[in-house]
Amino acid sequence: MSQPQIFDPKADLATEVTSDANSLAPISVVSNKIELLAPAKNLEYGKEAILHGADAVYIGGPAFGARTAASNSIEDIAKLCTFAHQYHAEVFVTINTTMTNDELKDAEKMIWQIYEAGADALIIQDMGVLQLNLPPIAMHASTQMDNRTPEKTAFLEQVGFTQVVLARELSLPQIREVAKSTKMQLEFFIHGALCVSYSGLCNLSHAYSGRSANRGECSQMCRLPCNLTTRQGEVIVENEHLLSLKDNNQTANLDALIDAGIRSFKIEGRLKDLSYVKNVTAHYRQQLDAILARRPELISASHGKCIHSFEPDPEKSFNRGSTDYFVNERTDGVSDFRTPKYLGVSVGKVIKLGKDHLVVESSQTFNNGDGLGYFTAKQNAVMSDDKTMGLRVNRADGNTLYVLKIPSSLKVGMELFRNHDQAFETVLGKESSKRELQVDMAINHTDSGFELTISDHYGHSATTVLDVEKAPAQDSEKALKTLNKQLAKLGNTDYSLNTLTTNGVESFFLPASVLNGLRRDAIAALDQARIDGYQRPTPWERNDSAVYPKQSLNFLDNVANDKAKEFYQQHGVIHIEDAYELNKIVDDAPLMVTKHCLRFNFNLCPKEVPGIKADPMILEVGNDTLKLVFDCVKCEMMVVGANRQV
Repeated sequence: MSQPQIFDPKADLATEVTSDANSLAPISVVSNKIELLAPAKNLEYGKEAILHGADAVYIGGPAFGARTAASNSIEDIAKLCTFAHQYHAEVFVTINTTMTNDELKDAEKMIWQIYEAGADALIIQDMGVLQLNLPPIAMHASTQMDNRTPEKTAFLEQVGFTQVVLARELSLPQIREVAKSTKMQLEFFIHGALCVSYSGLCNLSHAYSGRSANRGECSQMCRLPCNLTTRQGEVIVENEHLLSLKDNNQTANLDALIDAGIRSFKIEGRLKDLSYVKNVTAHYRQQLDAILARRPELISASHGKCIHSFEPDPEKSFNRGSTDYFVNERTDGVSDFRTPKYLGVSVGKVIKLGKDHLVVESSQTFNNGDGLGYFTAKQNAVMSDDKTMGLRVNRADGNTLYVLKIPSSLKVGMELFRNHDQAFETVLGKESSKRELQVDMAINHTDSGFELTISDHYGHSATTVLDVEKAPAQDSEKALKTLNKQLAKLGNTDYSLNTLTTNGVESFFLPASVLNGLRRDAIAALDQARIDGYQRPTPWERNDSAVYPKQSLNFLDNVANDKAKEFYQQHGVIHIEDAYELNKIVDDAPLMVTKHCLRFNFNLCPKEVPGIKADPMILEVGNDTLKLVFDCVKCEMMVVGANRQV
């Protein structure tokens, strides 16, 4: 077997150290670079993500992305690449849907355009892509591939992937085992919405709406209210959002994830608003910077220091509550069945109501334009999604809040939640972060004039020379002040001055205009040196004789075209079923496989409660009835649809 190339030949091996966040010794991995990966809905969002601290961004191309509402032109991808590469940040383009035979040729053409635009990597799901005529671009394995095991990950490395997005459901020990199996960079979701299903193993949306999650069109049926009963008709719970999970937040586990082998920390949210991208990216930038400051064996994957003009707070951006999911094994805090909406932060209780105002018992400061929400008293309307109500504050006078009209459902004693902080959003609506590169300057006098050398802290430097007749300074102290003042004028650039060495030049007279020109020329030369010094990652060598870990694939493996079949057959797979979308009828098909277990949530787990059996249960979603089947050995739940016409 041929050995894959090292993704970044300049990266040093991580040092074995002990972390308080994880009692086990850290995994020794190829790269010591820590990457913060942020979502980019479009060009503007991508730029702001980088300015707020992202080392890389992922963005949809013109087609074949898992978020059809977040597509982008080749021209905009090229502009984003040019911007990102100034900071040696990277741009990954998502082509992570399954494809039909007819679509592969268009995908091939688009991939070449993406490469020529300057993108650093593709994120793909469909193995048929690997059978195309591809440019020399790095490949990342999408989480839609269901990347959970060391065997699967080792195979992906052998066939040329350089980075793999692991399943969100993995625990720290499982991540460690995967890390031992590969030299690839491991990517893990650390924030944002959680799909209740293992990614790639959900056909619920397609079965009931014709909109395939594997094609970027998920209808989010899992966010709807449900009823849960036994097969005998006993009602367990009614009108709750039983498949809707809280949002992912791994703030407390970053050190432990690093020690387990994660090097790319991914924020979900290509459909979220710009303030979310700014706020959440800045939050994790600060968290990771704090880790890098105390762990010198690790470095940031891109260049520059971010200076934020606000205090990041992920609780003030859209979220459904927080969970660290299964990173620290199973807990009972992964879901909030009350609502799939953004409830916000609790700000107090209503103590008085008027016709157009309410008084709140609270220690918070309220603002004109704040958005507030509350749970209505009536929460048992069958299959209703209206259990939460909201109102907008027209004017805040201390804790007396004036609104257009007090809703009849709002009562004294109810808890209020703020889901729109107007003051916070106003700050984020403006320029809220700058990314600076520290530089050192040295000015010298030569036989024919002067030269200025400017160097960043990443090995790039540039020198400009000025041939001019030298004249002695009448006041060397004043000349030194002029040097310091004029050469430090970097406010309209990405640079900030760290040190200036004058080497006796203060003994000569140099007009401010001459120094300004020398500085501008040196900055322009350094900009070019940094651009010239940027190198895109290259693909790894592919081993065509690598053997896939399974010999048989079913419809959950999402083989949707002949090229994908060719790929798997070439790598030892004998039996291959068509993807779910290609089947006409699937009887008793598991439409979703999930680690979220409703038996566990309602204290009906056979492992926890003696005498309980793992009998199937019934889930009613609107007018549709589903069966829940439990695999207690794997600790998994399957959502099964009977005789669905696809």
